Amino acid sequence: MEAPKKLGTHQKALSINLDASVFGSFAEIGAGQEVARWFLRVGGASGTVAKTISAYDKEVSDDLYGAGTRYVSKQRLQAMLENEWQQLLTQLQVTRGGFTKFFSFVDTISARNFSGTNDCHGWIGLRFLRMAGGQPNDVILHVNLRDPSNLQQQEAVGILGVNLLYAVHHNLASPEEFLAGVFEDISLHRMEIDAVELSGPAFDRWNRQEIHALLVAGDYAQAVVFPADNNFLPANELLYKRALVLAPGRFGHLDLLNKDVIATTLAELPPDELKESKGALGLFCLSPTLVAADAKALPLSETANVVVALQKLGYGVILFRAPELYTMSAFANRYTKYRIHFAIGLSTLVRVMADRYKELAGSRLEGIARLFVQNVRLIVHPIPATELEAWVSTTGIAGWTWTSSDGLVHADQLEPPHPLDHLYKYLLAESLILPRKILPAGSALNQAPPEGGNLQNVHRAGSE
Repeated sequence: MEAPKKLGTHQKALSINLDASVFGSFAEIGAGQEVARWFLRVGGASGTVAKTISAYDKEVSDDLYGAGTRYVSKQRLQAMLENEWQQLLTQLQVTRGGFTKFFSFVDTISARNFSGTNDCHGWIGLRFLRMAGGQPNDVILHVNLRDPSNLQQQEAVGILGVNLLYAVHHNLASPEEFLAGVFEDISLHRMEIDAVELSGPAFDRWNRQEIHALLVAGDYAQAVVFPADNNFLPANELLYKRALVLAPGRFGHLDLLNKDVIATTLAELPPDELKESKGALGLFCLSPTLVAADAKALPLSETANVVVALQKLGYGVILFRAPELYTMSAFANRYTKYRIHFAIGLSTLVRVMADRYKELAGSRLEGIARLFVQNVRLIVHPIPATELEAWVSTTGIAGWTWTSSDGLVHADQLEPPHPLDHLYKYLLAESLILPRKILPAGSALNQAPPEGGNLQNVHRAGSE
């Protein structure tokens, strides 16, 4: 069976214009009227466009959509969507409601300013009917504009808007098909979709958590945030000017960091680091790519289940495309200048140091440098020596030795193989790696050692 022919943006816009059942309005603020422009220039626009408006002036915008919200925000987008939809129905429901699938497309965009100093992002919304007289459905997207120029960003917004309007009428068989249609002819280096909200009968059977995870798994975003209260927000809102504690892991073995790991790290943040920030925030970090030999991707359902389980511990989750800590910190540094504290276990620390970083030209030295150059600290929590031994033996990492105290191994009790041990000792001495000491009640570490006594047991990776 021959695959259906791919349509370009021009053909998609024209096909909608020639569909007599689809009719609606466009309201765009920020990056010009790039979506409406496509429908106006391909021909047959009178078959689709009831109205197009661009309320650039703030007073005009406030008069139409109400004051009191930021102009590029979800709240402003929702006000625009409600206003335009009600106006459309008031004007056309009586004359066209019996045979028309109405829609209202709105966006509010902050494209690159003249000096290039702004956060280039925006909110895009679409309310539509799948059948005349039916119940409305809503799509709300947050996008990050990654193109280097204003003109290129406008172009990307225009393509996305046409894709979205076409997809809601032709690509609703599954979330995968829908998002692929929305993102067609747009690459990740041009734009990211990092928050999506779908409502209405067209999306009733779709799993909300899985759709959000699909943004990362499908290469539509570098990362997405699942706040603890499950009210999806883009990273530029949640992370903005925050001091961050990030707890990455695989959450299936000894990397499972419970809420106490984040809580204790948050409690111990130096007050001077919080002075001018908007407060501290703790988040679990997860990647759908397992750090394993086969680099197997987690199924969406499993990823969503892990996210839900972590949220129940009282903290949000950031889902990243890549598992390396330096990519996580680089992402967070888009939105905050404050120090990033990684709360990790010893096994994660060993992975960070032992990784060859083959994807980087400078291999291990470049990977470690990329991490610590970003105002990062690794707060390393100890794990039982028996678990570290088991983990090392199953991963095939050799040459690491350690001592233990009361059955626990702390970061300063590790010794990597030579010559990596020199770099490791330097990172410890510079307090870039900070061992978090946990002394069990009644521990021998709380007592003076017997004369000539040795309270530590020495272990070698791979030894009996």
